[in-house]
Amino acid sequence: MPREKYQERLTQLRDDVLYMSEIVAERLRMGMDALAEKDEELAHRVIEEDAEVNQLYLELEQDCIDLLALQQPVAGDLRFVAATFKIITDLERIGDLATNLGEHTLQAERDVFSDVDVQRIGEATLDMLDDAMTAYAEENADACFAVAADDDDVDELCENASSAVMLELIEREGVTEEDVDALMADVSRLLLTIRDLERVGDHAVNIAARTLYMIENNDELIY
Repeated sequence: MPREKYQERLTQLRDDVLYMSEIVAERLRMGMDALAEKDEELAHRVIEEDAEVNQLYLELEQDCIDLLALQQPVAGDLRFVAATFKIITDLERIGDLATNLGEHTLQAERDVFSDVDVQRIGEATLDMLDDAMTAYAEENADACFAVAADDDDVDELCENASSAVMLELIEREGVTEEDVDALMADVSRLLLTIRDLERVGDHAVNIAARTLYMIENNDELIY
């Protein structure tokens, strides 16, 4: 394959990954909206449309394999393809977490623990994902470090939210024996939701880490 054509393929790969990230972010937003509004129809859409994300992942995975095989890239091109291969995996997993939000919506029967601001956590993770993909698109090393720093704030939000759930559970009065099972199901669902959003932040950091490696051959953020 001529070198010019190869570079066009690399550019197209970057564009396709950015498109995949937009789809994943949209699914995550839909999952958050479904959860906030108890919208079962939207929750079903999030779950059903995960197949599109999975298909995009498989197609881009094959593109990465083909590019590695066609010209055996070296240096910057090799790091780009290798980093991209990892990044699409993180995007696919964020899509799975968005699906989880849809499933949590379908399982929720009551509005409990209203003081726990799950939407704030979700917005923070969406911002992290957007910033990580912007760093990838613009090859901005400083932005990669900023995403990693933001993860500390998200972790704190998640820890505080989980603690608030447990504290309110301990202090709650007037719970009848018949209500215990339903209450514990609500607690479990909410804690899983918090955990899933925290994992979205972790995947955003992974994207930033691989982007930093791609730009500067720096593995400082990879863990």
